Amino acid sequence: MASGEARRQAERRGRRAETLALWFLRLKGYRLLARRYRTPVGEIDLIVKRGTTVAFVEVKQRPTEAEANEAATPAGRRRVARAAALWLARNPAAEAGALRFDVIVAVPWRLPRHLAGVFDADGVA
Repeated sequence: MASGEARRQAERRGRRAETLALWFLRLKGYRLLARRYRTPVGEIDLIVKRGTTVAFVEVKQRPTEAEANEAATPAGRRRVARAAALWLARNPAAEAGALRFDVIVAVPWRLPRHLAGVFDADGVA
């Protein structure tokens, strides 16, 4: 398979995992604020809110849970944290509540696993 085709398939799997994660969070009472929020410093897969808590969510889809956990690298967490700082600069009212950085692990044929508060605003686990 050509690398371009492999990349497109990975992109489709990632989008499906994000959609599944979003529905899973909606069932838990979260409301979507932004999806695939892109900035010059990085992208946030989902930004959701429940009550006064705003969560910046990184979705990791891999064949196994261990691989998905490993995919949430320190560099990736820092990118999400920097992108979140830019989102907060444009949405200052969100800082009135609690802020959280979550990861959703998506593994085929299983419900997503929501890991709340995995890292802080500096990207540190």
